[in-house]
Amino acid sequence: MIETSLNSIDEIKIFMRDKLNLFEKYKIICVNGEMGVGKTTFIKSVCEMLSVEDEINSPTFSIVNEYETQMGEKIFHFDCYRLNSIDEAYNIGFEDYLLSGNICFIEWMEVIKPLLPQHYLNIDIEETNMNHRKLKIYES
Repeated sequence: MIETSLNSIDEIKIFMRDKLNLFEKYKIICVNGEMGVGKTTFIKSVCEMLSVEDEINSPTFSIVNEYETQMGEKIFHFDCYRLNSIDEAYNIGFEDYLLSGNICFIEWMEVIKPLLPQHYLNIDIEETNMNHRKLKIYES
């Protein structure tokens, strides 16, 4: 497990810079935390470091956003908050995304947990005060 405390978006980028190799091993990354803790902000920061050229925003209403890096690689960003059942995940082809070999960032993974592979990366974000976050990175 990797654990750290962060005070700004710049610190996210500094902390994650030498951890980008994790995304070579783990293509499925679940970003966990309470509403408003900064899950999408974290994903946006990491996607910028991975050279995503597209606008990065929350897929709250679309469920999934697709981004492309400068190298032409795809990254999928899911927000499963509005999914009410695993059947809804099947209906959007969730399994196909997971099996694509592309990086998949997943927010609110609880509903789709049965579809996840045996090993994936978890990133827990906890707000400890207004500008301070605690980050835990570990394998499931």
